Amino acid sequence: MNFKTFYSLFYRHRFKKASLIRKFYLSIILPFKYSYNYFFLEKKMNLNSFAIKNPFLFDKDLNFLFEYFNSDKGEKYINQYTQPSKKNKIKIQAHGYSKFYQDIFYPIKNEKLNIIEIGSFYGNASAALFFYFKNSKIYGADINPDMFRYKSDRVKSFYVNSSSLSSIKNEIINKNIKFDIIIEDASHMLKDQIISLFYLFPILNKGGYFIVEELDFPETREDMRTSNDISDLKTILINIMKKKDFVSPYIDEKSKKYFLDNIESIKIFRGNMNEVALLKKK
Repeated sequence: MNFKTFYSLFYRHRFKKASLIRKFYLSIILPFKYSYNYFFLEKKMNLNSFAIKNPFLFDKDLNFLFEYFNSDKGEKYINQYTQPSKKNKIKIQAHGYSKFYQDIFYPIKNEKLNIIEIGSFYGNASAALFFYFKNSKIYGADINPDMFRYKSDRVKSFYVNSSSLSSIKNEIINKNIKFDIIIEDASHMLKDQIISLFYLFPILNKGGYFIVEELDFPETREDMRTSNDISDLKTILINIMKKKDFVSPYIDEKSKKYFLDNIESIKIFRGNMNEVALLKKK
């Protein structure tokens, strides 16, 4: 994690709210805070070498792997959103999505797939998927790729800004890679969820799965939406399930038609805290 990312994650919101005197104080102490936390950063793990020493992980279920690598997709995890120096060993409730994923992933776990998680953060879920899908390539995309903690010949991390359609096109779509599983776990902003689904859906292989985590954030959190007059993704998906029309300023007619012509099923589940949408392509 570089200094810019450290500031963005832990101090940018403080600067926005701080007085001039407080901003001056934070500017002085921030380099020292970063230097101190640097010693608590976990070293990058080579998953190929780790797998040789821990082959038992290839036989574990998805929830075990999510919890083992501390992904919040499992039932329990250690809070990974605090500063590294403040991290403790107390496990708290996580999203609990693994039970839904296990049902759809188990029949295809031994296939050769391309899997991408948008919003990979430390890459903990990517590490879990590396062991669960032992023949697949795992891609982790994030606005802060310097945070990614893992490396392997089957794992690749790179930059993408999911708030920008041009970034999505340049960093993902134009790479000409077709994916079998796309997991959207990035900003959870209303606009970002919509453009990610409708513009990435064409690069999902037939029979593939598109997953949107924290689907209900724009509905339940004011900071995740810009206007109450614009339908969020959950509302759009429910309309599609009810065979009702929908409009959105973030979707062009070509992308809308492609999605409607190629969607096989839409299922919405509630995890321990938030909702997740599991979509299957025809």
